[in-house]
Order: sequence, then structure tokens, then C-alpha cells
Amino acid sequence: MKRALSAVVVIAAALLLGACSEKPQTNEHGVRLDAPPWTGTGTQPNTGTAFTASGWQPGDRNSWEQHLKARMQFSQNEYTRIN
Repeated sequence: MKRALSAVVVIAAALLLGACSEKPQTNEHGVRLDAPPWTGTGTQPNTGTAFTASGWQPGDRNSWEQHLKARMQFSQNEYTRIN
């Protein structure tokens, strides 16, 4: 019985110590964005995709920020959606 208990303790200690040696899973160069988010995802400049919100022009930062504010206020705010 003692032998089984000590084996369990040794295995548990090995598992706990093994978790301490895990390497961090980070990008060594940091986060890199190839383009600002308001430039859109189209392959040609100033073109959107089927998922582009109506009224937003790709490449227009002010329009991008206004659409984000409106989306936050009207569709992702539970207090305004309930009323």
C-alpha cells in the first residue's frame, strides 16, 4: 500500500514539475499587422467583400470608427436592445 501511494505521489510530482517547463507560445516578433483594419480585405484598393457593411468605404478610417461605434451602441449593447 505504501509503495502504491509513493508511486502516485512521484507521478503527481513529475506531472506538476513537467508543467513548469512548458515554453511560452508567443510570437518572437510580436503582433504584426500587414495593413490597418480600416483598409478592408479586398484584393483591390477601395473594394469590399460580400461581408462589407453597407455605407462603409474601405480605406476611410473615420467611417470605420463611426461604424464600430454604431455597432457597439445599437447591436452589441444589451440595454438598448431590450428597450
